[in-house]
Amino acid sequence: MKPKNNKPKPNNTIRTIIFLLMVGGLAAAIIFANSSTDELEQVSFSSVIERANNGEIKDLNVDQERVEVTLQDSEEPSQFAIRDTSGTLQDQGLSPDAPVEVTFESTDDSRGLIIGLAANLLVPIAILLVLIYMFRSAQGQGNQAMSFGKSKARLYGNEKDKVLFKDIAGNENAKEDLNEVVDFLKHPEKFKDVGAKIPKGVLLVGPPGTGKTMIARAVAGEASVPYFSISGSEFVEMFVGVGASRVRDLFSKAKKNAPAIIFVDEIDAVGRKRGSGMGGGHDEREQTLNQILVEMDGFEQGQNVIVLAATNRADVLDNALLRPGRFDRRVMIGLPDRKDREAILDVHFKEKPTEKSVDIPSLAAKTAGSSGADLANIANEAAIRAARHDRKTIKNEDVVEAFEKVAIGPERKGKIMSEEDKKLTAIHEAGHAIVGHVLPESDMVHKVTIVSRGHAGGVTWFIPQNDQSYHTIGWYKDVIARIMGGRIAEEIYYGKENVTTGAGGSDLQKAAEMAREMVVTMGMGSGDLRDRVFSTEDGMMFERMVHEKTYSDETAKRIDDEVARLMKEGADRARTVIKANKSYIDKLAEALLDKETIEADEVLEIFKGAKLPTSAKL
Repeated sequence: MKPKNNKPKPNNTIRTIIFLLMVGGLAAAIIFANSSTDELEQVSFSSVIERANNGEIKDLNVDQERVEVTLQDSEEPSQFAIRDTSGTLQDQGLSPDAPVEVTFESTDDSRGLIIGLAANLLVPIAILLVLIYMFRSAQGQGNQAMSFGKSKARLYGNEKDKVLFKDIAGNENAKEDLNEVVDFLKHPEKFKDVGAKIPKGVLLVGPPGTGKTMIARAVAGEASVPYFSISGSEFVEMFVGVGASRVRDLFSKAKKNAPAIIFVDEIDAVGRKRGSGMGGGHDEREQTLNQILVEMDGFEQGQNVIVLAATNRADVLDNALLRPGRFDRRVMIGLPDRKDREAILDVHFKEKPTEKSVDIPSLAAKTAGSSGADLANIANEAAIRAARHDRKTIKNEDVVEAFEKVAIGPERKGKIMSEEDKKLTAIHEAGHAIVGHVLPESDMVHKVTIVSRGHAGGVTWFIPQNDQSYHTIGWYKDVIARIMGGRIAEEIYYGKENVTTGAGGSDLQKAAEMAREMVVTMGMGSGDLRDRVFSTEDGMMFERMVHEKTYSDETAKRIDDEVARLMKEGADRARTVIKANKSYIDKLAEALLDKETIEADEVLEIFKGAKLPTSAKL
């Protein structure tokens, strides 16, 4: 069944403008009809007759009771008089020998009547139009108030450019899982004949930007059914009961258009665990969730309505929402691997004029951890850069610069740095680079620069050679040591009392977060903290999020001590590596001061011969 073709209502602004023009036109017509048709001076009829007999008047134009006077020295009438129409001009004193030309206008008597009638009707018509407009405006506001509890879902299904699975690169596993949903919507009898029940709800879970909404639209496009799209936040209002009313209205519309799909984006806005609210809006949210639970579990047989929902916070959803009979299935839509990234980049660069030098496979290899939205942004930034340089095609340098801009921020070449600051930044970045280069499980150096990017004064960029699903304890410890390399290099070259804030806002924070992640969530602590995880429970108190620890204060102190130990271990390993390879830091710092940016190949050449001291090994 095709969705109903709801014609869009006229725009209120346009209607208001048209109405004002009509009122203005009527007002102008009223003024015109009731105003004098000329600016002639009115004089007495007796003086006109006297002057005409004396030869002072050139022409008299008589129109019923109106007499227009043209003087001898003029070509146009300048005066008028009103006469009695019961007699002729001669009867009223005009001499037959008077040197004046008299003309008579044969005017239809009905003309004045029509003008007068129109002038009298225009005023009530204008008033009537104003009253009608005010009534319709009030009625529209009343309808808007009455529709407050109606669903704001947008209906799709008649678009010519439908999204299909073939239009979406990557996510092959997710598309395979959702093919069953498409098959059910197309051929429900096939499932019913064998007693199979299709899932009533499918939850799409994945990081932001991975294409959850697009895949949901592709399901509707493949099945050629109406698609109702709404955000979870659109259900909830400040008035209690409105969200539940909108849920009922949405499901009612979907059933009328069955087979159909309801897509709820960011369902965690309304589907969070119940029981944490303190009143007000949270009670409204819970009522809305209760209505969703009832509607999903209350589908009538044969309705063929499927609910798709997307979230990147499945862990906060209410358990009743995830049970069988509601959201039966969970489809994971993760970050694309290298093969999928290459396919996604091909899609985004397909319609863009690119030169043969553009290396899509190389870009796909370097963008590990990027989402589909990130890759689309890279392609767009490359096109913007080409246009900014007045080129009709995209070069590989545009793509590289776009990737670096998205990944680590735009260059800030306008920032002025003193020579001393440049030297300190070069030492700091060289410290990161040498530690990351020699440690066995660290990623490869991709680029080192002392040009400011984003909020950083300089950047040492590491990129993994391959996509990694798992990380070892050694990898975590090598990365922590690599992060600490900048601060330790400053300490060795300038002394402990002269270290700068360069590492405070970013490096030290990242190292601490990584060390805490090892201990708290990965079970990678030492001693009896190994193989244990320490979770926190989220709750609400007086409208503020609080995190309740599930472990004692004594355990919390031991966790803090372990985090401090891991950071100290990383700093000690970085110190050992830097002292053993100080000459290589000098070479890289000198090259940075000369060129400002050093690429991976040149870094490898400078570091040829750098060694890992035995004491820095794990």
